[in-house]
Amino acid sequence: MSITMTTVILFAVFGVLLFLGVPISISIVASSIVTAMSTLSWDQITFITMQKMNSGVESFSLLAVPLFILAGNIMNNGGIAKRLVNFAQLFVGKIPGSMAQANILGNMLFGALSGSSVAAASAMGGCISPIEEENGYDPAYSAAANIASAPTGLLIPPTSAFIVYSTVAGGVSISTLFMAGYIPGILMGLCCMVVAFIGAKKAGMKATGIDHSQSIAKTVWDAVPSLLLIVIVIGGIVSGIFTATEGAGVAVLYCLILSIIYKSIDFKGFLGILLNSAKTSGIILFLISASSAMSFVMAYSGIPAAISNGLMSLTDNKYIIFLLMNIILLVIGMFMDITPAILIFTPIFLPIATSFGMTEIQFGVMLIFNMCLGNITPPVGSVLFVGCGIGHVSIEQVTSKLIPYFVALVAALLAVTYIPALSLGLPSLMGLI
Repeated sequence: MSITMTTVILFAVFGVLLFLGVPISISIVASSIVTAMSTLSWDQITFITMQKMNSGVESFSLLAVPLFILAGNIMNNGGIAKRLVNFAQLFVGKIPGSMAQANILGNMLFGALSGSSVAAASAMGGCISPIEEENGYDPAYSAAANIASAPTGLLIPPTSAFIVYSTVAGGVSISTLFMAGYIPGILMGLCCMVVAFIGAKKAGMKATGIDHSQSIAKTVWDAVPSLLLIVIVIGGIVSGIFTATEGAGVAVLYCLILSIIYKSIDFKGFLGILLNSAKTSGIILFLISASSAMSFVMAYSGIPAAISNGLMSLTDNKYIIFLLMNIILLVIGMFMDITPAILIFTPIFLPIATSFGMTEIQFGVMLIFNMCLGNITPPVGSVLFVGCGIGHVSIEQVTSKLIPYFVALVAALLAVTYIPALSLGLPSLMGLI
């Protein structure tokens, strides 16, 4: 069977199953088996599929994923969000639309700590939305700022997205990826702050000022333990004191101790957090396992090479190739969650990117940046739905407010794509590359 027909079968079966509402992990396995039936016997398919699914999750570094998920869930239930909101307000309290600015800055901090864009949108939006409503903010304006900035935590480390990418990309240095994500993540947050500022000025919104219900020193002191987590985890990983997996374990212990000190978690609540973390981890790890089978089928069938040849037959201009890759990834992000997108499309696009001189590190940042934008766009934008629910607005109401953010973030994405120093500069300064 030709490569073209194999490619059509794989993605057609996958697309139909998703359309019918079949879970994405099951869709991946089923489409892989159906495609493999065109070239392999049933005995070979069952043996190889099980072998690849098992080897796909047989990695020490992947232990960091459930541990970071657990740390994020403890933090999300540990009373940390409000402290970070107050801390952020110290920096942006005198800027028009200051509560939205505090929301954005809070998402950058909390998202980095929790590693979850949904957790950031929920925690920060839940803290700030009532205050914004009291101050007469347009609910759609507030929700848009929360939604657009929540995914910054997927780029600002520590984040499990880079760990998953490292595994699929053949063991790319996690510490280097973490450092590479800082500037693009901060750039993403700054773009959101600029758009929020312009929107506030147009609407004639005033600064709400700094909350003086407690002293500045107390506000800073309350936030320091949470911010110290980033220093401990990232510093330990980059300096080589411990691995990313060990760093995730440290994060769990630290968050648990912090929550106990804050008296914001009890034994029953902790059991619920463990159960929720286990469910989320199971979903993600099964996705990784299933995607390993699909990666084998694609590689065996020659699909990545065919797609690569197809793209390069259009043009040999690397700038156009990178633009086409971004367009494809943006569309993919609209329909697929970040983890399966990383697992499925890294083997396809990474060889193309590296053949045109892009490093594995820069490509990883570009890929995850694209998926961040997918988090805020319909029809599968999880952050979009959570943000609208928290802000009590409809998707139709918030869409017009989100468009300026999307335009600014696409501009930032293109900057990250075409200016390698944005993602490689910090790791290079630290001697990691």
